[in-house]
Amino acid sequence: MHGFTRRVGLLLVLCLCSVTAWAGGFNKTYERIASFDGTELGAMVLVPTGQGSGPFPLVVMPASWSLPNLEYVGRATQMASQGYVVVSYTSRGFWDSTGQIDVAGPATVEDVSSVIDWALAHTVADPARIGVSGISYGAGTSLLAAARDPRIKAVAALSGWADLEASLYANQTVSQQAVLMLAATGSLTGRPGSDLQTITAKVALGDFDGAVNGFLPQAASRGAVHEVAQINRNGTAVLLANAFNDGLFPPSQYVAFYNQLTGPRRLIFSQGDHATAELPGALGLPNAVYDEAVAWFDHFLKGQANGVDGRGSVRLTSIGGRNLDYGSWAQVQADPVVYGLGRPTGLLRPTGTLSSGDATGWSASILSGIPTLADSGVVMLSGLLQAFGQPMKTSIPLVSRVGGAVWSGPVLERNRVLAGAPSLRVTVTPSQSQVTLVAYLYSMDALGTGTLLSYKPYSLRDAVPGQARTLEIGLEAAAAEIPAGSRLVLAIDTLDPRYTDATDVGGSVAFGSPTVAPSRLSVPLR
Repeated sequence: MHGFTRRVGLLLVLCLCSVTAWAGGFNKTYERIASFDGTELGAMVLVPTGQGSGPFPLVVMPASWSLPNLEYVGRATQMASQGYVVVSYTSRGFWDSTGQIDVAGPATVEDVSSVIDWALAHTVADPARIGVSGISYGAGTSLLAAARDPRIKAVAALSGWADLEASLYANQTVSQQAVLMLAATGSLTGRPGSDLQTITAKVALGDFDGAVNGFLPQAASRGAVHEVAQINRNGTAVLLANAFNDGLFPPSQYVAFYNQLTGPRRLIFSQGDHATAELPGALGLPNAVYDEAVAWFDHFLKGQANGVDGRGSVRLTSIGGRNLDYGSWAQVQADPVVYGLGRPTGLLRPTGTLSSGDATGWSASILSGIPTLADSGVVMLSGLLQAFGQPMKTSIPLVSRVGGAVWSGPVLERNRVLAGAPSLRVTVTPSQSQVTLVAYLYSMDALGTGTLLSYKPYSLRDAVPGQARTLEIGLEAAAAEIPAGSRLVLAIDTLDPRYTDATDVGGSVAFGSPTVAPSRLSVPLR
């Protein structure tokens, strides 16, 4: 306990030292900014001094869900000392801002424009050089604001979402740990509006499916992927950053959004969980993600020739800390290794093969609702441990073959790097109309220990019992070094504590590989 206290104390000292090192050259005030409807937003306003008469580029920073405007104080201090007007404000409904939480509703998005209006009227901000940046809730809000306010020239959206449905209801599967965390923290730190009140009430009763399904009609208007055409017309320069194991807003939904952008764009995936990759940078500590974000603004708001427009458009950082740069997501996914899924065989631990050719005409079944050792981990914890070199591990031989199906690949003869999003095509025949499947990709060492590389849930809500369906499942993006002597292992079961499941105990799921659609695993290996 004393060691933990010392570490916390050291972190606070480092933060204070970082802020102190950048002090000078700006004024900092606390303001109550009246938004378009009279809602008062608590804001920290930093304006350069002794750096010329301006006008200076403006960066607006909406705070994250449940966090106050002090969230960005360290980075805002540094940016103000470098010639930016910075306004960091608490999002509507939280802490010192009035109003109610509307879950990125129209009012919350309009608040960004109101803060810009205020800054242009009360500071030496340049109306032609405006950027918006945030983490999590602030990131999603920033992207929506960029679609609706053409004055915004550049955005840095960190650990955010572009598609709420794809984030919290991927493949019709509720991320119950994420929804529980958002509902609980919102109620504790803010004043929920009607949407959040309804969600929280259903979560309290354990009805996670009802909580999310009731909000889905509003979800489309709360995600920038549905307004990407307007962002493209505005020509906004968009930087997206996320963690591979983000438990709230997984990377795949950012990839889909990034691929639709036509203006200046950059995509950065780091190791960690939700907001863990960049939150130290918000406090002012050295941070690779925030270095990229500031460089983005330096180029697109200040016109600095710092090379950000010439770098690879995509950067993936592996578990070992290796940076992998690509010109596009298509380059990331190019030339994958494709494995055919073979029939599981063996008496005690039936295991299928992952081989270079297709294997068809076979069938193998598991029972539904039976726990296995395959597991995606715990939101906010597992991904954080992964960032420190401790990814999720399990014993592949001990994964139940009663409740799970397992396929193992050949021994890798040399070191390989997984960089990108694996994908799976598999044909299933459920005995029930509803079933949840969760696919996991591991690298397994000679002792049978599997290191989790990627995963994805998929729920069938309208299946015809006994009727085969071919599923296309895109697993989450990953970047990891896989040492020689390892094997890739695919596991599929019907339960995972991260997600709600539509599975009832007592059913079964048969896996097969028909000739017309052979079951295959595609892995971007380098």
